[in-house]
Amino acid sequence: MKSRLLSVLAVGMALAISALAHHSFTMFDATRQLTLTGTVTGFEWTNPHAYIEIDVPDESGAVKHWSIELGSPSILQQSGWKFSSLKKGDKTTLVINPLKNGQSGGFLNQATLPDGRVVGNGPGRGPQK
Repeated sequence: MKSRLLSVLAVGMALAISALAHHSFTMFDATRQLTLTGTVTGFEWTNPHAYIEIDVPDESGAVKHWSIELGSPSILQQSGWKFSSLKKGDKTTLVINPLKNGQSGGFLNQATLPDGRVVGNGPGRGPQK
């Protein structure tokens, strides 16, 4: 009986540690914000996090691909998002916290959707509906 209880506790702790590690946002620079305006190449409405893939031209016209992480669909819906909010080819503006390592990615703060609505990344993250 004791070994079974210890096994259950060990599995529970492993799951808790995995969940905490998964929700770490230390890879993003919360002290910096970038504004990206470009063309959506993909919008992944998936758990545990949604993603926006976007091509952004720089000052010289060269296009850089960015992968932007969002919250979960259930959290995003509280800010006015729908699975159909973005589609390939849409023009959008995103305000993000960039990756600390300098790669082209980040965590969304707010988005201006093609219809002009400004939505956040869940309650307390950017404008609300």
